[in-house]
Amino acid sequence: MKYLNNYVYVLIAFSLCLLPLKAIAKADPNWDGFVKKYGRYAEKKLISKGIPGAALSIVSIDNADYIHTMGRTKARSGLKVNSHTRFRLASVSKTFAGSLTAKLASEGQVDLFKPVSDYIPAFKGTVYKDNLKVFHLLSHSSGLVPNAYDNLIESRMDYPGIVEKLLTVKPICEPGQCYGYQNVMFSLIDDVIFSSTNKKYAQWLQEGIFTPLKMHDTSLGYEAMVHDKNYALPHVRGKKRWYTAKLKKNYYKVGPAAGVNASATDMAKWLKAQLGQNLDVLSLNALATQTRPYTHTKKERYRRVWKKHLAQAYYGLGWRVYNYDNETLYYHSGWVQGYRSDLVVIPHLNVGFSLILNAETGVINELTTEFLNRLLKYKRT
Repeated sequence: MKYLNNYVYVLIAFSLCLLPLKAIAKADPNWDGFVKKYGRYAEKKLISKGIPGAALSIVSIDNADYIHTMGRTKARSGLKVNSHTRFRLASVSKTFAGSLTAKLASEGQVDLFKPVSDYIPAFKGTVYKDNLKVFHLLSHSSGLVPNAYDNLIESRMDYPGIVEKLLTVKPICEPGQCYGYQNVMFSLIDDVIFSSTNKKYAQWLQEGIFTPLKMHDTSLGYEAMVHDKNYALPHVRGKKRWYTAKLKKNYYKVGPAAGVNASATDMAKWLKAQLGQNLDVLSLNALATQTRPYTHTKKERYRRVWKKHLAQAYYGLGWRVYNYDNETLYYHSGWVQGYRSDLVVIPHLNVGFSLILNAETGVINELTTEFLNRLLKYKRT
């Protein structure tokens, strides 16, 4: 794709964003007041909507992390949410898959530009045999209709069975030519990584990301989510209030796409890694690789709360890449029954933001937009 030619530029720009600023930055004496004011605003907004629980993390290089938790793990009788309470990240899990794959690619352990059929023999003899590359999986540019067979994730069918059906679907365009958001196809990165390294995705994630970043609350899968009581249960809206729902296993089938659980404390660590603070874990090369503008995502520019701000929108490897009011930011959202999540990295400003809720509510869109608008005004005045 033509956007791949921007790689050298992106790598240099990323280096310039992180290293000089890190070297000369000093603590901002007004930052603490800024984030606390936003935290009070967010809490008031969430309480007004009756949201059961939330976990907010804001990081700024050379300033103290701001972690603020609200509410309870269960609407009526749950534990108080604390900085180590686990929430489902839903599709924010894709940022971990993108970063891990970029890391492995930068180390020469996975080739992003090889055909998927070189790694997964089942693709040989299909319409995808030569032209579907590894990077197409993680950039939602496989050519499939959006959310192909997501309905089967909700069913009792196992993941291999869903993939078998997926291979019979006729693409709507050639790989790399159109954008179609996927969960099943995206999660094939697990098979690619295993084929290339003889080590499963879950093991790589633990050993390559969670452990070195000391993300002790973060995990992959249902069993890890419920291993003790300090996890936020999902909630759905009834006519008059929020009701606690059963934690479902279905989207854990697609671990790379939607299987990660994390706390506010660990999301702060993840944000700092994305800002270049752990180059031994995620190198500049890996960070630049994951945020190349692989796929143009025009429709994102018309989201209700963001359409006045977005000038350009792309998808990298598990990360959205936006021009928001002339500021480059990396973003992802997540939504699975009973949970919402937002993650934003603003590299030039050395700021990261994460908000996770144990309720399905659109108020998260307003809260994220409000933070971005406040941040840009704060930094530009």
